Amino acid sequence: MILEVATLNIKPGLDIEFETAFGEAQKIISSAKGYLSHQLQRCLENESKYILFINWETLEDHTEGYRGSEEYLQWKKLLHHFYDPFPIVEHYRSVIN
Repeated sequence: MILEVATLNIKPGLDIEFETAFGEAQKIISSAKGYLSHQLQRCLENESKYILFINWETLEDHTEGYRGSEEYLQWKKLLHHFYDPFPIVEHYRSVIN
């Protein structure tokens, strides 16, 4: 399993709109091949900052399969205009269970 982690900085004042759009976008990603689960968390100290965790079966399910799909274009249309700056996305694997 691979954990995708993205820190999302949302343009000031657009947090409620972002959360509404994410409600739609999560339907898109949850149907992707290799998707396992996700969580969106909002920062307590900075309400315009969120962290997104997505579990994938393999790295390629995210980087090649999902990002190369028509569904990803829908995701981008729903969410990418909220970010400033654009998120850094990193991938992790468990080393100790």
